[in-house]
This record gives sequence, structure tokens and C-alpha cells, in this order.
Amino acid sequence: MGAVARLAELGIELPEVPAPAGAYVPAVRTGNLVYTSGQVALGRSGKVGAEVSEADAKAAARSCALNALAAVDALVGLDSVVRVVKVVGFVASAPGFTGQPGVVNGASELLGEVFGPAGAHARSAVGVAELPLGVPVEVELIVEVR
Repeated sequence: MGAVARLAELGIELPEVPAPAGAYVPAVRTGNLVYTSGQVALGRSGKVGAEVSEADAKAAARSCALNALAAVDALVGLDSVVRVVKVVGFVASAPGFTGQPGVVNGASELLGEVFGPAGAHARSAVGVAELPLGVPVEVELIVEVR
């Protein structure tokens, strides 16, 4: 089953590709890899471990991953994805918050639901002081395509 059919089966619709907030494009292809720009979930702000709960941040990471998949889909079509190679998640963290891996699991778990074993990936989950627009989470993907 392709990724588009799997999304439909899960009852998930891809959002519109968010317009870039700067001088960049949402995704680029080089060879058989597509790199997405960092994707955020607008409408949420604050630091995880202070204004934003870990559960809400995990949901935001899932939304970020959906935005990244929308960028991949717009560039090459989601069904051309062979596997997810890498996920990088940035978490705006309050002092002392160390649950970044749990937050980024929101993105990782979604990719597993959509791509099955091909959604297993290498990953970095990084705590940062601030993110653009005050959002709590930003996620970028590298995927292999046909």
C-alpha cells in the first residue's frame, strides 16, 4: 500500500504546504534524496516544560511531520518515497527540560504509521533556547525517493 492510500486509511489529510517564512523553498531533491526545510506547527508558542506540555509538544511534532510530508508530496509525490532516512527535531526547551526524544516521537511515530518499516529512521532530537515565531517544535526530514 502506498503512502497516500495509507494516509487515507488513517483518516489523515495532508495540509497545504506552508509558505516559506524566508528566502528558502519547502523541499529540494538531489539525486534520490529529498530534504525538507524545517517545518513548524503554527498556532502554538512557548517552551516545552514551561508554557507547553510534553504531550502538546508531541502533538506539535506530529503536525510538523505532516507539514514536511506535504512538502515532499508537492515536490515529488508521496508515493515515490522509498524510505525515511533521517528526522531532525528541535524542541524549544525550558531550563531543565530533557524530554526532547519523547517530543520528537510525535513525528517518528507518525512516519512509522504511514510508511511501516520504511518509516524507521536515524534521528536527532535537540533542545534549543528559541525557535522561529516562538513555536515549541521544528522538524525536518530526509527521505529517499524513486
